Amino acid sequence: MEAIPTTSSTGVFAISVAAEMVSMEIQNLRVYERRGLIEPDRTAGGTRLYSPQDIARLVRIRDLLAEGLNLAGIGHVLALEAEVARLRAANARLRLGPRGDRTRSARPSTAT
Repeated sequence: MEAIPTTSSTGVFAISVAAEMVSMEIQNLRVYERRGLIEPDRTAGGTRLYSPQDIARLVRIRDLLAEGLNLAGIGHVLALEAEVARLRAANARLRLGPRGDRTRSARPSTAT
């Protein structure tokens, strides 16, 4: 029997398991999907499969709800967090030189 790949973005958990893992009701997960907050994988038969990455996102949604944000606000926060992560990765790539070495600081040296 071949092992199922379990990368962080591969859906492996059924909706009931995912809901239990994050202490939410199954119906809430369906609402979050309809609102575009989460996009679980689907089997050929249409069954939702949640990845470890999806579970982490559901935990973040749960935490933001506990802080008093509504679903529209949560959508904005998640989008901004994704943009910050993208920009940080781009910044890190730019800081690497063409050979993959860190470039020197743009500050002039104070040593004499």
